[in-house]
Amino acid sequence: MVKFISFGIFATIMSGRIILAGKGFELTIDRLCYQLIENYDTFEDVCLIGIQERGALLSDRLMSRLKKINKNKVPQYGKLDITFYRDDYRQREKPLKAASTEINFLVENKRVILVDDVLYTGRTVHAAISAIQDFGRPALLELLCLVDRRFNRHLPIAPDYTGLAVDALDDAYVKVAWGLEGNDVITMYSGQNEII
Repeated sequence: MVKFISFGIFATIMSGRIILAGKGFELTIDRLCYQLIENYDTFEDVCLIGIQERGALLSDRLMSRLKKINKNKVPQYGKLDITFYRDDYRQREKPLKAASTEINFLVENKRVILVDDVLYTGRTVHAAISAIQDFGRPALLELLCLVDRRFNRHLPIAPDYTGLAVDALDDAYVKVAWGLEGNDVITMYSGQNEII
């Protein structure tokens, strides 16, 4: 079940508003894991790939929970840097900082689940789809995101697995703050707030 939160409730809030934390956050991670287990059981020929950097934090958490919940039956796991595949790579004022790609297997004919924390315009996922082709041609490509910002999509990309759907307009944004398990927080900010 996907939870929906309307941005209208928070439109007049000047500071960030916590929209998911604590037990609710943990249950959301567990629900995503159980959906993956329901679809893939032993995870034969399945790989989970976190998009660096923030998607990799989510995929780390998913892998940790899958090992506990599914008795170590887990997919192959990797992390993908998309820096040089971004369509704004040459348009940034500041140089982009590349992260590491940690994939020691081919994805040829495998079912690949790309993982990102927040789906917004779809451009990050588009870059990840381009980048993953360097590791082979997947049999299937799916997308898992913790937060789906359903408005302002620039590309026709939609998640297959969603933790939380948020209707955030224009310059509002959503940030996932990762802490120790049980201390993770998703916060929504209006465009007038800045985060570091």
